[in-house]
Amino acid sequence: MYPTFDVGDQLTVDKVSRNWRDFQRRDVVVFYPPPAFNEAINARSDGEALIKRIVALDGDTMQVKNGGTLYINGEAQAEDFTNEKAAYDFGPVVVPKGCVFVLGDNRNRSLDGHIWGPLPKENIIGRATLKFWPPWHVGGVEASPP
Repeated sequence: MYPTFDVGDQLTVDKVSRNWRDFQRRDVVVFYPPPAFNEAINARSDGEALIKRIVALDGDTMQVKNGGTLYINGEAQAEDFTNEKAAYDFGPVVVPKGCVFVLGDNRNRSLDGHIWGPLPKENIIGRATLKFWPPWHVGGVEASPP
């Protein structure tokens, strides 16, 4: 998730607000990978949680094209939080009901939804909310404005 997070950053995860607030595009979420992740890496997951950014919600059509630009429902997205534009084309894909689509902020080095597909909402542990370690990285984890 570089540049949003560095290796070794510690953070808090909000596991409760999902009960009254739906997940939104650009939320950074911590989740257990779906079975398709295990198939993609040809191994069994060790139960470790992953962290990625929600880029599309159920019912959305998402696509990466034109030099790595993300399109949601045909509209190009400004993504100033990414490390670089994706060096791949993907989709279009309609996100199934009960799922979200996640991509890493370091698009070209992220094992994310463009490899293993949609993420069931039931796999989401919660939203990343606060970086607390190391001290020079302390701060909120905000979804970038659309």
